[in-house]
Amino acid sequence: MPHPPSASGVIFWFRNDLRLHDQLALQHAIALANERQTWLMTVYVHDSALKQVTPWGFARAGEHRLAWTAMAVKDVADQLMGLGSRLLQLEGDPCVVLENLIHLLDNPMLICEDIAAPEEQAQVQRLKARGVIVQAVWQSTLFAPEQLPFPPQKVPDPFTTFRHAVESQSDQVHAPLPCVQNLPQRPFLHSSASEWDRDLASLTAIGQAQAPCPMTDSRSAFPWSRPEFGVGERAALAHLAQYCRRGLPHSYKTTRNGLYGVDYSTKWSPWLATGALSPRQAWAAIQSFEAAQGANDSTYWIGFELLWRDHFRWLHHKHGRCLYRRTGLSAAPLPASTHSADQFDRWRQAQTGQDFIDAGMRELNATGYVSNRLRQNLASYLIHDLGCDWRAGAAWFEAQLIDYDVYSNQGNWLYLSGRGTDPRGSRRFNPEKQAKDYDADARYRTLWGAEKP
Repeated sequence: MPHPPSASGVIFWFRNDLRLHDQLALQHAIALANERQTWLMTVYVHDSALKQVTPWGFARAGEHRLAWTAMAVKDVADQLMGLGSRLLQLEGDPCVVLENLIHLLDNPMLICEDIAAPEEQAQVQRLKARGVIVQAVWQSTLFAPEQLPFPPQKVPDPFTTFRHAVESQSDQVHAPLPCVQNLPQRPFLHSSASEWDRDLASLTAIGQAQAPCPMTDSRSAFPWSRPEFGVGERAALAHLAQYCRRGLPHSYKTTRNGLYGVDYSTKWSPWLATGALSPRQAWAAIQSFEAAQGANDSTYWIGFELLWRDHFRWLHHKHGRCLYRRTGLSAAPLPASTHSADQFDRWRQAQTGQDFIDAGMRELNATGYVSNRLRQNLASYLIHDLGCDWRAGAAWFEAQLIDYDVYSNQGNWLYLSGRGTDPRGSRRFNPEKQAKDYDADARYRTLWGAEKP
């Protein structure tokens, strides 16, 4: 990478990449600091915008998502502490607090993960406009931009076309980078410790406060109060190892549409969402499993879905803010019906009267997690049965899901609404048929009935 202009030090800004393994951006920051024989500081900013009320009338991030993220931040902070370093945690508008910190430290350069979503791109542009030296490093996909058989801005819109183009190059996915072992010194401060503490207080530093514990619910398909589903990189790697050790990749395709229990799917998404697990780590685990235990349709399907995840990211490179319009990427006219706040409230409060849908919403609201099969049904029902604005549903999922991912959330809601890149148009799921096919014995609906058993 080209070296930026000289700066007094290096700040690494953790975003959705809360891990020390396979951390290209952090490795770059460390190498740059070592090469310049200067200091490195690691920072995480708890974005105050997540506590603001959305246009739909609720906080942008709910208690489950905030707790999951805070615990992931604590995990990476503890790991850094074990390496003799410290994660500085700040709260507020990332652009404001980072600019103030950078001025406090005599204008070091800033390294961070590159995120192609509009809001995250705007944050980097705002910092640059204020004179901050920023270098954003892409690291959230299996393939690096230069490995694609086309420029990111020209990625094929249909997933099938994209998949056929990149699957033949799957052997070129880079092996995950090893865990960071050493970090350069933190900045030497010419001011006294008391002055430094006072200056940090002005930046709304929140210290190393204990992360909140999740609300427990024994019915959850992702029981993240249990140690084996714990938050953070170490739990993610342990879960990945046990999933393969138990041979579960061989049965994934036949169980992935399950609704309850912990083994019907990989359950990797909450760790992927915070970056505690990288897609290349997941890919490498499946490749190793296939080499030792053999490949089948199920192991292929796990890789297939990791490629879906990549495709949503490259579509953001190509289409940007267009993915956030009500019309999405479609030229088709909008439905004649208008968004109903009352219908939307009944949906999000699990009061539609459709027992399959209401059961799914109860699980989502109680735990911050729900199966992929239910997510499709919940989204379809809001859009096609209740006639509501798909963006309201996308916002509710953003608030509730512990595995919220800006790319996948937007891509999947567009897909269900018929406003994305799928040439077949909208996807309506018949909830009665879906319940018959996937919950024939009504076990799920009983589990998540109106009253907790």
